Amino acid sequence: MMRCISAHATTSSSSSSRPRRSNGGRTGARCSSSFTTKSGYGCLQHHHRVFVVVRGGGGGEKREERAKLSVVRASGSSSSSSSKVVAGGVDQSLNPRVANLNESKTVALTDLARTLKERGEDVIGLAAGEPDFDTPEVCANAGIKAIENGITKYSPNPGTLPLRKAICEKLKRENGVEYAPNEIVISNGAKQSVTQAVLTCCGPGDEVIVPAPYWVSYPEMVTLSGAEKVILKTDIKSNFLITPEQLEKAITPKSRMLILCSPSNPSGAVYSRETLEKICEIVTRHPRLLVLWDEIYEHIIYAPNEHVSAASFPNMRERTIVVNGFSKSFAMTGWRLGYSAAPEHFSKAFNMLQSQLTSGPSSIAQEAALAGYVELGDKGGAPVEAMRKKFEERRDYVMDRLRKIDGVEIETPGGAFYAFPDVTKLCGGEKGGFVEGFGPVKGSDEMCRYLLQEARVALVPGSAFGVDECIRISYAASDETLEKALDRITEALDPKKFKRSGSW
Repeated sequence: MMRCISAHATTSSSSSSRPRRSNGGRTGARCSSSFTTKSGYGCLQHHHRVFVVVRGGGGGEKREERAKLSVVRASGSSSSSSSKVVAGGVDQSLNPRVANLNESKTVALTDLARTLKERGEDVIGLAAGEPDFDTPEVCANAGIKAIENGITKYSPNPGTLPLRKAICEKLKRENGVEYAPNEIVISNGAKQSVTQAVLTCCGPGDEVIVPAPYWVSYPEMVTLSGAEKVILKTDIKSNFLITPEQLEKAITPKSRMLILCSPSNPSGAVYSRETLEKICEIVTRHPRLLVLWDEIYEHIIYAPNEHVSAASFPNMRERTIVVNGFSKSFAMTGWRLGYSAAPEHFSKAFNMLQSQLTSGPSSIAQEAALAGYVELGDKGGAPVEAMRKKFEERRDYVMDRLRKIDGVEIETPGGAFYAFPDVTKLCGGEKGGFVEGFGPVKGSDEMCRYLLQEARVALVPGSAFGVDECIRISYAASDETLEKALDRITEALDPKKFKRSGSW
C-alpha cells in the first residue's frame, strides 16, 4: 500500500504503487508505451522484454531478446500460492514482496542505451547516475597495490578498522558529528546501506515517509520491508523540497522513518540549514520517527548552497542513520563501496543483517577508499574539487540550453549532476503534446519514448521518481556529448514539429 500526499493538499488517498500488466500479460507485445528504433522496440512503462529485430537477407526477420526493462509480475496477488505460474511442472511463484517490486528505470534505460549502441544505433545515453571521470589516481593505485600485496581475502564483516576510523574522522571534520568505529558499517555500495537500514528498522504496520521526487529505489526498499510508503509530493514551485508544515501533516503514530537525500537525486535540490533545522525539530517531537539521511552527493554542491548533515542538529544523532559512499564524489561506482553511520544499537543490527547477506565488502575497494580519505584530505582534495567545478560548468551550460526551449521550466540545481526540467507545458494536461507521424505525447514516459525514437537520446521519465511532470537529464557526460544531445533535443521539441499541450 502507498499513501500519496500532495504539496498542496491535506488529504491522503491510497493508490497502487505499480502499473498493472497490459496486453493480457504477454511479454514482448507492442503497447502504447513502446518505442521504435531501426533495431527494434521496447517499453518504458509496462513489464515487457526489449527485443531487437535483426534483419536478414530476403526480407526475413528474426527476433532476439536483448534486455528486460522490468520483471514480469503477477498482478494483485496477496500470497505466493495465489500468484503461482506453472511451466513444465515447476511452481514458479515468488515471494509477494519481491514479486511486487519494480525494476529500476534508470538501470533499465542505461542498459537499453548501451544495448542499442552495441547494435549500431547512434544513441546518446544521459540516463545514468554515474560520474564520467576516472577514479582518482591515488585511489586506483591503492587498489592495485592491495592486489599486488595480497590484500584479497575476506574483510571483517563491518569493514576494516582503518577505514572505519577514517570515516569517523571524516564525519567529525567535515560534518560535525562524532561516531565510534563500531557505529560504522561498510557495505557493497550505499544502496546496500540504505536497504539494510530500511529492512532493519521498518516492517508491517510501519509508515515510511518518502518525499517525491525520490531516488527510484527508496519506495521499492520500503515495499520489500513490508512497511507502507507515504509519498510527499513536491513540485517545481517548492524547488522539489518538502516543507516543515507538509511533514508535520504527514506524521502519524505509525510513522517510523523519514528518508531525505540532499543534494537530491533526481532534482539536485539542496535543503538549506534553516529548513533542515525546522524539519529536525519536528522529528525530535516524535520518539518513533527515525531519519535516513542520504548524503551520497554531499561533495557535488554549488555555491551558495552548503551541505549540512541532519545528524548535526540537537537531539538528531541518536535518531539519524547517515548513509554515504564513494561512488559519486570519488567516481568509484564500479568499486561498490558505501557505509552507514548510526547509533550502536542500529549498527549492530545492520552488521548482523549484512553478515547473512553479503558478508564484508571488497578488501581491495576498501584500500582504495582509505587512500581517498587519508591522502586526499578534506572533501576529497584537488581531484574531487576538479570534478565538482566541471560539473558546475556543465550544469550552467545545460540550464542555458534548456531554458531556450519553449515550454520547458527548470530551477537551477544546487548540487548533484542532474537537470530535472518540468515539461508540463509540452506534454501535460488531458491530451498532452502531439507530433505528426508519432502521435500524442502525454506524460514523461511518452516524452522519453519520443526523444529516444526521434532524437536518439536516452533520458529517464519523471514517473520513475514519482513526478510525472518532469524528466531527468544527467550532465555527467563530456561537453561534446552534452552539446550533441541538446542539439537533438532542441530540434525534436521545435514548436514547428512538436505541438504543445493544449495547442492541438
